[in-house]
Amino acid sequence: MTTPAPDRSAAPRPQPKPGLMDIHAYVGGKSKIEGIAHPVKLSSNENVLGCSEAAKEAYRTAVDRLHLYPDGKANGLRAAVAERYRLEPERLTFGDGSDEIFALLCQVYLEPGDNIVQGEHGFAAYAIGARACQAEVRMAREPGQRIDADEIAKCIDERTRLVFIANPANPTGTWLTGEEIRALHAAIPPSVVLVLDGAYAEFATDPRFEDGLDLARTAENVIVTRTFSKIHGLAALRVGWGYGPAGIIEPIERIRPPFNTSIPGQEAAIAALADLEFQAHSVDLVEQWRPFLAQQLGGLGLEVTPSAANFVLVNFPDQPGKTAREAEAFLATKGYLVRAVANYGLPDAIRITIGLEAHNRAVVELLSEFMGR
Repeated sequence: MTTPAPDRSAAPRPQPKPGLMDIHAYVGGKSKIEGIAHPVKLSSNENVLGCSEAAKEAYRTAVDRLHLYPDGKANGLRAAVAERYRLEPERLTFGDGSDEIFALLCQVYLEPGDNIVQGEHGFAAYAIGARACQAEVRMAREPGQRIDADEIAKCIDERTRLVFIANPANPTGTWLTGEEIRALHAAIPPSVVLVLDGAYAEFATDPRFEDGLDLARTAENVIVTRTFSKIHGLAALRVGWGYGPAGIIEPIERIRPPFNTSIPGQEAAIAALADLEFQAHSVDLVEQWRPFLAQQLGGLGLEVTPSAANFVLVNFPDQPGKTAREAEAFLATKGYLVRAVANYGLPDAIRITIGLEAHNRAVVELLSEFMGR
């Protein structure tokens, strides 16, 4: 029997709908350390190289049009993305970062009593969007910190509407092969939308990795999302996009806020997309230093989760003096910010963004000092 909703009309002041104040607001990676003017920020998976010079110039050029509304359909950027990835432009949607697309999907598909399924260490934005729609969030076990199709399938029932999968995953960095993604899709009922969050897809260079766009091209219940925040280094401009069938894109477009991506954001994104050299340099940096961190930190007795993203997840022993929380605090005293991930169900781990050579070597030296204390 359904519990009746409380009568908010008799309240002494306006009341939010039930459950909203139980949501834990998203908390980003730390950016400040008291007493240290310019800490090294390796806590938010930002592109340590910055962004394309062409994107900067496009941003500067847009300054004289700040009084104008942007193109609400982002047609220039739409054409650029469609050409780059060989996609049908009418099957694209654009958001204030891919986070907005997640929230819009929740608005489109979720009613009170419905549910979404995600991995137990899944990105917090999925759950926030679902709970804002008064839906249940089901966390599937991740054996070995990896998404498992069987565990996802166990959580699905007749009220499941969305399954959120980041590939590669955040905060673990683990990833699924194309074959595994197709098996996962096959285990999901056709009435359930599979959301493939590809925020870190450009950093996954193993030939077995697939970005999901081909699956979304042919399946009626798959949408792939991407962002300009990571590989392109445009995190401040908040531009994301999604590609899927008309049956998913059209309802999103009906409720998408007008003018949700700005003129500077759209034009910087177009320029960034064309700068293949900057993208290659960004990938090369990660491919050089990601295995370095894994090997060096592994040599200190720390378990590093295999990653296909621009960060590594480092697992610490549950031993006083050597815990993840203490390691994070120790690095902060030395001017290095990393990300504690206890709120993602990983209390014994920290996430470290791949930095420049000097940053990566310093992190190894500092953690060597920490572990040897």
